[in-house]
Amino acid sequence: MESTTFIAIFATIVTASTPLLFAAIGELVVEKSGVLNLGVEGMMLVGAVSAFAVSTGTGSPYLGIVAAIGAGGVMALLFGILTLTLLANQVATGLALTLFGVGLSALIGQGYVGTPATGLAGIQIPWLSDIPVLGGLLFQYDIMVYMSLALTAAVSWFLFRTRPGLILRAVGESHDSAHAIGYGVIPIRYMAVIFGGMTSGLAGAYLTLAYTPLWTENMTAGRGWIALALVVFSTWKPGRLLFGAYLFGAVTIGQLHIQGLGVAIPSQFLSMLPYLATVIVLVLISRDQLRIRLNAPACLGKVFHPSA
Repeated sequence: MESTTFIAIFATIVTASTPLLFAAIGELVVEKSGVLNLGVEGMMLVGAVSAFAVSTGTGSPYLGIVAAIGAGGVMALLFGILTLTLLANQVATGLALTLFGVGLSALIGQGYVGTPATGLAGIQIPWLSDIPVLGGLLFQYDIMVYMSLALTAAVSWFLFRTRPGLILRAVGESHDSAHAIGYGVIPIRYMAVIFGGMTSGLAGAYLTLAYTPLWTENMTAGRGWIALALVVFSTWKPGRLLFGAYLFGAVTIGQLHIQGLGVAIPSQFLSMLPYLATVIVLVLISRDQLRIRLNAPACLGKVFHPSA
């Protein structure tokens, strides 16, 4: 394989993996706090259409990114009010949030279908981008790719190297004990939930501003559900999450290249490969119940009330 072909394939894998990484790393923080938010897909769609609308209206993709972060945060705040304050069922509320996001994004975006967007351009880093092969592999991407990697490293450091991260994990492991020693379980979970919404908004923004600079309904195509599966796949560890996101990105791009080579396999089967891989991975992981119990936050999905 020629180096230019390899670089091109690697670059497409990176861009396909970035929205998964944004969405999954935020959900990992949410679940570490003991909250299960299944509304990632809906938050991604609202973030995507918000980024596209603002970027198209202002001509600035960076304002679009800010709008996506805000839109995802608002959606997550709605989820938090319903589940953390009003004590609604987290699973049902997350599913409702996804359905709401699908409908709301379609409503907002109906006037933007077919409209070209002001996309993010790749960053050329002096000296580094000119390195043969390595420069093309590592130093040709837009700013959001580097943001996703920096965010993953920051989350890992926060969770396992800082006192606030320890407190957040303690809330996820035993909210009653954390409350008993004086920590505000509800405020901590609110902050985690809103952070997860903001990163889901970023994931959506990447789809409309970098991956495919246009808007179409349901353009996330199930990526929010894959991000949820990645959190379990990674056993709630950021390093494994990074590997998993790029692995699933490679599967997504691999099926496109297989179709391009004209392999005699039905295109419908190839298109379902990323989702088939998700199901297979979840089945394999679910067989090891001990590992799940050891790594999953003990209070994940459980309702907490300070007066209980």
